[in-house]
Amino acid sequence: SDMVDQKLSLIQVASLIESSAKRGTTELNLRGKLVDQIEWLPVSLGKLQDVTELDISENRIMALPSTVGSLRYLTKLDIHSNQLINLPDTFGELSSLIDLDLHANQLKSLPASFGNLTSLANLDLSSNQFKILPDCIGKLMNLRRLIAETNELEELPYTIGSCISLVELRLDFNQLKALPEGIGKLEKLEILTLHYNRIKGLPTTIGSLTRLRELDVSFNEVEGIPESICFATSLVKLNVSRNFADLRALPRSIGNLEMLEELDISSNQIRMLPDSFEFLAKLRVFHADETPLEVPPREVIKLGAQVCIYCRSAIS
Repeated sequence: SDMVDQKLSLIQVASLIESSAKRGTTELNLRGKLVDQIEWLPVSLGKLQDVTELDISENRIMALPSTVGSLRYLTKLDIHSNQLINLPDTFGELSSLIDLDLHANQLKSLPASFGNLTSLANLDLSSNQFKILPDCIGKLMNLRRLIAETNELEELPYTIGSCISLVELRLDFNQLKALPEGIGKLEKLEILTLHYNRIKGLPTTIGSLTRLRELDVSFNEVEGIPESICFATSLVKLNVSRNFADLRALPRSIGNLEMLEELDISSNQIRMLPDSFEFLAKLRVFHADETPLEVPPREVIKLGAQVCIYCRSAIS
């Protein structure tokens, strides 16, 4: 068992790569197995012609060799929790790549060739140092999940609207002030989370997201929710809490959201609920603490006993 715990030196990694290449290995797992001194991988990495899955996460790697682009059958690459500062320009040659996990590195940018990764379905960029995402992200037509929370993103590229396969988009803990109109083109989008940003308003195109089931814009500076959101009739969970002094009203036609089960409007300045509220027949959980609403609001009472109400008055 001592052998299992012992980390590999650079020479051992190099010989492991050589022997794996000769054997035609398809999966190589080096998660947390490299000694701390290894900051880059040997150029011979490119010899792993048959590898489809490579895990080099939880090490201290600062750079990948440009030969990584030769791994043309690679479908899954996990490099999370390293010290990557950038990716080589050849990275876009990984044309079979489907799953890419880059979370918890020190990336500020992606190479221009990144848009060539057209097979990519799952991309995790969370906990890096991105201020912007490149326009070429719009070329990722097969991208289903984009996780980019905990960065320093100030805006999204308009081209995000071309990522037409997106089902899940997580952007929590960034510096976003707005969303591009193009977001409305993501007709397959089901989950959009924007918790803890600086968003002042949502684009009216949000109403085109007819499959959206979960929307979280809590802890922002949202001043109003566009009436068009009431066309997003698949919404099951809507969280607009903690927009504090900024948010004063819900859209008049909120009752259109007939699938809505959970609504959180806590810590806002909402004084009354729209009349249509009583049509939210599936509402089960309603959070409204720290709001100036009358307690409990008559619209909620009309919905009957199925609703758990969490109202603690701001003025206690």
